[in-house]
Amino acid sequence: MPPPIPFRTALLYWLKLGFTSFGGPAGQIALMHSELVERRRWISEQRFLHALNYCMLLPGPEATQLAIYIGWLLHRTAGGIAAGLLFILPSLVLLIALSWIYLAFGHLAVIAGIMDGIKPAVVAIVIAAAWRIGSRTLRNGLLAAIAVAAFLAIAVFDTPFPLIVLGAALAGLLGARLWPQYFQAGGAHQAGREAAGPALIDDHTPTPEHARFSTGRLLRTSAAGCLLAVGAWLALALLSGPDGTLAHMGWFFGKAALMSFGGAYAVLPYVVQGAVDHYGWLSAHQMIDGLALGETTPGPLIMIVAFVGFVGGWTHALFGPEAPALGGVAGALVASLFTFLPSFVFILAGGSLVESGRGKLHWSAPLTAISAAVVGVIASLAVFFGQHVFFADGRAQPAAIAIGAAASVALLRFKLGPIRLIAACALAGLVLSYWHG
Repeated sequence: MPPPIPFRTALLYWLKLGFTSFGGPAGQIALMHSELVERRRWISEQRFLHALNYCMLLPGPEATQLAIYIGWLLHRTAGGIAAGLLFILPSLVLLIALSWIYLAFGHLAVIAGIMDGIKPAVVAIVIAAAWRIGSRTLRNGLLAAIAVAAFLAIAVFDTPFPLIVLGAALAGLLGARLWPQYFQAGGAHQAGREAAGPALIDDHTPTPEHARFSTGRLLRTSAAGCLLAVGAWLALALLSGPDGTLAHMGWFFGKAALMSFGGAYAVLPYVVQGAVDHYGWLSAHQMIDGLALGETTPGPLIMIVAFVGFVGGWTHALFGPEAPALGGVAGALVASLFTFLPSFVFILAGGSLVESGRGKLHWSAPLTAISAAVVGVIASLAVFFGQHVFFADGRAQPAAIAIGAAASVALLRFKLGPIRLIAACALAGLVLSYWHG
């Protein structure tokens, strides 16, 4: 049995993850799985997937919520808060810095070349994540059929992600009654997991005392989160008025956080509609540039809200025309606070309820089916990225296709780490931009 994890060791890992978690939620989840399940053995495969399935049900960034969940299991509430904050802080700081450079110095050709190399790498990371997670999740033909159905639903019929989650959950409930053997925990990879040795939080490790369900704890944690959100918004209303930009940002991004089922790309149309069309915090062109910056920084992609908040605070000169950067930083912090606060509340309040349902088929079967459906959704995301990167403007992009193919081989065949992959592809994109230029 691995020894208990010192809190300082966990803090260092979550900080490292915050700086290295490229590739969107699929890549981040795969990175955590590789490190925490396979290498460090902090948590077993079944416990990891049980937590992941719950996070997939929630609005908000599932990779961030998974980090909070595991940190909470290991080191109580303080561990969950630390894991979540350290996971998102590096990307927040980087995006604030990049947003300032973007607005202060304009667009540079060298940045375009670097991004042209990184985008195919992002596609490869998503493909590799879908393969790795699918190989562990799709243990039989029925679960594979659910994944294919989810892929077709979102890629061909443009079905909203919440409906896919609901359909998968219903399939799991029905399957638990008709074919329970297909939805049992374990499967073809069980022997490999046993060979890897026991985990600190193993399949049969008793639930820690702080993770056992308590109605009082659920109500107290939920109330504390709601009071924090309301108090923060009232402070903004007192600072800039209830009709001020910061108060509007708090209200808008709080609503966006509760609607972001299916990850960042599912909620981006809502963000564009509000931030660009309704409030005029930034232009459509700036929104596209912000998405590109978000794709090339570590951390959750929904952190693009920090860019939106920064540009809105800068252009609206919240603290006067002589201090545009200060207004930008305030806007980025407000957007991030109200976007991520619900995720902490969902995990710290609801995690014990999820732990109480572990090992019960009527609870685990819907989550198993949802996990299978998510593999199909991740595959559809790879297709979506591939269309926009490899066939931009309706024409094939040979350079992007070559970089993407090489990146896929490096990930799947040679197990190259994401940081080295991103750096190599960025260099390749920069060289090719000068070659063609």
